[in-house]
Formats: sequence, structure tokens, C-alpha cells
Amino acid sequence: MALGGFVLESSGQSEYFVAGHVLISLAAICLALFTTAFIIISQLTRGVNTFYNTLFPIIGYAGSIITMIWGWALLAGNDVMADEFVAGHVIFGVGMIAACVSTVAASSGHFLLIPKNAAGSKSDGTPVQAYSSLIGNCLIAVPVLLTLLGFIWSITLLRSADITPHYVAGHVLLGLTAICACLIGLVATIVHQTRNTFSTKEHWLWCYWVIFLGSITVLQGIYVLVSSDASARLAPGIILICLGMICYSIFSKVWLLALVWRRTCSLANRIPMIPVFTCLFCLFL
Repeated sequence: MALGGFVLESSGQSEYFVAGHVLISLAAICLALFTTAFIIISQLTRGVNTFYNTLFPIIGYAGSIITMIWGWALLAGNDVMADEFVAGHVIFGVGMIAACVSTVAASSGHFLLIPKNAAGSKSDGTPVQAYSSLIGNCLIAVPVLLTLLGFIWSITLLRSADITPHYVAGHVLLGLTAICACLIGLVATIVHQTRNTFSTKEHWLWCYWVIFLGSITVLQGIYVLVSSDASARLAPGIILICLGMICYSIFSKVWLLALVWRRTCSLANRIPMIPVFTCLFCLFL
């Protein structure tokens, strides 16, 4: 947030307006990631705490809702400028990701059941401590609905891609939507493993789903960069490639959960290195 404020104060140019506002909005994702980490780590150190399992997802959702409202407010005014148009759509997309990450936090409320269920068999049934089927389906529905919203919205923008703000906002929003779609796999994996309903069919399904989305997003970014000589292509093209790298980072989580489910894997402790390499790639890019 401080960095975003610094950028906003640095110049009155439109590029600084967009970058500053987006940097501030990214705090919502950081907050959601904190709630997820806190819930999982607190279970490892102090066991399940119902109060924490309720409070911290609410905090994450509150941050995401505020961010989406902020993005919408930039779009709802009269005579919306190009920089406000782009910033508003990106901020709303960031809020959608924050909501999906907060759903990961909510679904992780009984994370310790995963290794317990993995050590047993499917015939053991759903643990009494796990979320009900209804709650589990509702948790999965959150990223599904946000993905549909983002996809429809971004495609609508890209239908008028000859308008530069629509071109930029549409491509970036589509990349942000891909991250929401990847988080469907993570939430579904956690919910189903917690409930001991993780099927053989979906064991690798979500891994393929996430790696596909990441690859499509990277290819989309490359296409945007090489498809024209317009300067407006640079920002969305590079951002899309980096968003694809984030999809690969999510893949590492989904893959790790699948690898250790009722099996042993000697390479499992190497999987967390994937986000390190994707981060370094984005840094050098």
C-alpha cells in the first residue's frame, strides 16, 4: 500500500495512476494469503480453532469485497477516463482473486484432516469434523462464479479491442480470471480431501486443469506481444506472461496435494521450489 501511494504521488501521468492504484489493491491478495497461512499454521501449532476458522476468512472476504467495490467505483463515475477504466477493471479482478484466496482459507479450516484421511481409505467415510457437503459445494462455487463473471466480462471488453483501454483491460482481466479458475482446482482439492471424497478421477484432473490454464495464459501473453507493433501491447502482454507464472505456482500446490494423497513421493519436498523459479522468472522478465 505504501509503495502504491508513493507511485501515485510520483507523477500525474496515467501510467502512474494505474500502477499506483493496482499496487494498493494488491494488498487485498496479501491479506487473503495471510489469512490462509494463519489458519493452516495455527492448526499445526495449536490445533483447530473454530473462532479463527470463522474470523480470518471473514477478514479476507471483507478485504476482497472492499477492493471490488473500489474498482467498480472507478468505473461507475461519469466521463470515466482511460486510466480510470483500466485501473477499475484490474482492481476488480484483483478483488476477485482475493476472494478466491480467502475461499482457500475458509476451506482449510480442517486442513489437518487431509493427512489423516490420506492415511486411511475412502471407505472410512467423511469425518464428522469436516464441512458438510453443502458447505463444501458452496466453497467451490465461489471461485467458479467469479471465474464465469471475469470470463464473460473480459470477453465483452475484448469484443471492442480496437479501443485501447478495452484492449488492455480485457486482456489483463482475462489473465486475472485464469488465476481464479486455477484456484477452483485448489479449493476443490482441499474440500474433497478434507471430506475424504477425493476421487481417483480427479486425482490428476485439477493438475491438468491448472497447468493448461497457466500455459494458455502464457501463450496469450506471447501472442499479444507479437501480434502488433502498438505500444499498448507491452503492458498486457508482459502481465499475462507473469500471471501465467502465478498459475504455475498454484499448480505446485495442487500437484503436491495430489502427489501425497495415499501414496509416497520422494520428490514431494522439491515441489515448493516451483514458485521460487516462477518468481525469479517474473523478476528477470
